[in-house]
Amino acid sequence: MYDVIVIGSGPGGYVAAIRCAQLGMKTALVEKYSTLGGTCLNVGCIPSKALLDSSEHYHNASHTFTTHGIELKDLKVNLGQMINRKNEVVKQNTDGIQFLMKKNKIDVHQGLGSFVNNTTVKVTKEDGSSSEIQGKNIIIATGSKPSSLPFIKLDKDRVITSTEALNLKEIPKHLVVIGGGVIGLELGSVYARLGAKVSVVEFMDSIIPTMDRTMGKELQKSLKKIGFEFYLKHKVTSVENKGKEVTVKADNGKGEIVEISGDYVLVSIGRRPYTDGLNAEAAGVKITERGQIEVNDHLQTNVPNIYAIGDVVKGAMLAHKAEEEGVFVAETLAGQKPHINYNLIPGVVYTWPEVASVGYTEEQLKEKGIKYKAGKFPFMASGRARASMDTDGLVKVLADAETDEILGVHMIGPRTADMIAEAVVAMEYRASAEDISRMSHAHPTYTEAFKEACLAATDNRALHV
Repeated sequence: MYDVIVIGSGPGGYVAAIRCAQLGMKTALVEKYSTLGGTCLNVGCIPSKALLDSSEHYHNASHTFTTHGIELKDLKVNLGQMINRKNEVVKQNTDGIQFLMKKNKIDVHQGLGSFVNNTTVKVTKEDGSSSEIQGKNIIIATGSKPSSLPFIKLDKDRVITSTEALNLKEIPKHLVVIGGGVIGLELGSVYARLGAKVSVVEFMDSIIPTMDRTMGKELQKSLKKIGFEFYLKHKVTSVENKGKEVTVKADNGKGEIVEISGDYVLVSIGRRPYTDGLNAEAAGVKITERGQIEVNDHLQTNVPNIYAIGDVVKGAMLAHKAEEEGVFVAETLAGQKPHINYNLIPGVVYTWPEVASVGYTEEQLKEKGIKYKAGKFPFMASGRARASMDTDGLVKVLADAETDEILGVHMIGPRTADMIAEAVVAMEYRASAEDISRMSHAHPTYTEAFKEACLAATDNRALHV
């Protein structure tokens, strides 16, 4: 009998297993695939970042190297090698998780985990053989899968999801991306940098619509420079694969149907919770209408010894949110009283420029009627950004009009994915914009832009603009 069984080895599951083991619990991890790490390590965050880095190197070599005084001849893309390097990066990471399981003495059971009852999990291998394991507590961490629309036939050849987009055999001539969210824009960026024309069809009136509106506007400007075109407020009505060409039809909101044809169509309209084959009803676990596992504030399901974390429960579908929840449940089981402030879980888009955000957006503050002041600082005025030729974007700080407490930070620019951590620390400790503006930031660095935006929010005191 295990103290804890974790079903699913993505960032939420494997981190939960490690923390449970650290706290002295006898732990088992069940994973249906042959490698650990879930979507994130195998077909999500890690491989997409590998391709984003490779394609950015190529784009710089073809666009900015001559300005830097570096001259190249016969520059070309070896897509096969790019994919091979990505696969190697994935292997290093998944092997790393395997090592961590051994190090923490966690038993890994390979096969599909499904409930027999609230303390028994059946593990079915690919060959059909199965075994059963018992656990006092069970953590569901089964993650998510790409969503589609009922009328779209995903043939995984020309009409693809993010999974297939990571393994294309050729650079698309024209990639049509359905959905202007994080995943579509990141993968669209990979191929745009390698020379593809990229058309984004988005139902809302902005790309990255859940983030602060300034971010969407700025990112759209930057992506247009590398060959993106945008069809905003367009509702896709059909997708037809004609062999070597796919035609997307969309209603432009004025009663007109627009046709966009490309050689590949990437469907990236979000992800859905994945509970297929889990047999949750055998344990009496409630699933909501949206397919999510229902949990309380302690991430506990309606069955007291079963918990659920990550993409399979409510909230943002982010690897680092799942990790926090994994640690939270492990520590709860150990009798501790952990806490997660969901408002301070940052969101990042790994395009170039990168977009990073934490706390409230300007739109949310207006909606809540909270009086605020805003400070902005453009990277165009940053010495470090000029030196690296990364002058697109800005940092925007939103602070309480009365107390000066930082309520939201929104950045678009170079390395903002790493820079946002400073804003998270500041907000965890309820810092004011004045507090940050009084701290020394090394010069020249990109992070000075955060300090300057805080100065701008406090009585418009930015120094370099």
